[in-house]
Amino acid sequence: MSDSSDPIHPTSKQDRRGFLVSGAVVAAGAAGVAYWNQRSQPNSSVFIARNQKYDGELVRTIRDGLIACEFDPAWVAGKRVLLKPNLVEPSRLAPHMTTHPAMIQAAAEVFRSWNAEVMVGEGPGHVRDTEQALLDSGVMEALHDAKLSFADLNYQQVRSVKNAGRSCALKQFYFPQSVIEADLIVSMPKMKTHHWMGLTGAMKNLYGVIPGCKYGWPKNVLHFNGIPQTVFDINSSVGRTMTIVDGIDCMEGDGPILGTKKTMGLVLVGQNLTAVDSTLCRIMDILPERIPYLALAADKLGPLRESQITQRGESWRPLVDPFLLLDRDHLRGLREAKTHFVT
Repeated sequence: MSDSSDPIHPTSKQDRRGFLVSGAVVAAGAAGVAYWNQRSQPNSSVFIARNQKYDGELVRTIRDGLIACEFDPAWVAGKRVLLKPNLVEPSRLAPHMTTHPAMIQAAAEVFRSWNAEVMVGEGPGHVRDTEQALLDSGVMEALHDAKLSFADLNYQQVRSVKNAGRSCALKQFYFPQSVIEADLIVSMPKMKTHHWMGLTGAMKNLYGVIPGCKYGWPKNVLHFNGIPQTVFDINSSVGRTMTIVDGIDCMEGDGPILGTKKTMGLVLVGQNLTAVDSTLCRIMDILPERIPYLALAADKLGPLRESQITQRGESWRPLVDPFLLLDRDHLRGLREAKTHFVT
């Protein structure tokens, strides 16, 4: 390791296979954090659709959600959109662990219909062989069918960007080429519990824009500098984001990898990741202010309070269905009730 001002060795590795995108480092400026406030950034709308299926009308649902949250289709025309699914450690035996390929295809179709240039990118946190992750998740076939390019964010060339959040000790982040170049990054997480944080949602999913070739597996440098702090700082430092959540087949219990399937049939959409994650918490019967990274983000990156979040589509209250959490000291305080914990 080098000194505290440069905690990662500046080495990089080209993508390994022709299918994976490569290219030169772009001369883009450092992204800066634009802190949320109700006057300058009033749109904290969260759209919820229920009764969703992977073989259903996901294109229509996602398009309706974006429009309901006041996303401007004209703005995205000609822009580069990076879809960032969760492919943390894919397994054909546990498809509820990762973002379903149908969600990725549907989101791509929506943005392409608005004349955006769409790419899919991910840096799996637990898998060094990204091509195997694509195969095991079914995403490789979906990319081929939809003629979508893929960026291996674990191995792309990188550029350093100042840590705009300054919550952890890292002075900068190394972001991959496709992240730097993107005009819009769409976080596409799976709705899941997390054995350390309680929740992994739209904000935590952006761990996957951090390259494993610099930060290790499973992004050890980030863990050593504090998960809540680095989640907040990455979200503060990356460019424009929004989220489309796969809440159809979810995971509860020992997430984000070893948990059990929980079917909810939901799709959530929003332009503010903090507001969407707060809504996920409420549906899962978790107090959002007690999720450490959301507590850091509150009123900086977005709102936690229900009164500051405009509900679109379905109301969250009838959808509440407590997700099982591990019975651990650091998780017991995440909900008022002392039920729905598992060993």
